[in-house]
Amino acid sequence: MPWCESCSKFWSPPAMGKGGECPTCGQVIAPPRNVPWHFKALLGGIVVYLGYRAYQGVEWVMHHL
Repeated sequence: MPWCESCSKFWSPPAMGKGGECPTCGQVIAPPRNVPWHFKALLGGIVVYLGYRAYQGVEWVMHHL
C-alpha cells in the first residue's frame, strides 16, 4: 500500500487518483505502472494458440458429421 508522507496515511490503489496521487493533498505517491511487453506477447501467443485450437475443433466436428 502506498504511503503519503505529508498526510501520514496509507492509501489503497482504488482510493487514489488515476495518476497515483493522494486524494487529500494531490502528491503523487504511486506512479501508474505499464504492462510489460513480454506479458502482452504472452497474451498474444495464447490468443493465437486458442484460436488455432478452436479452428481444429470446428474442423474436426465438421469432418465427423
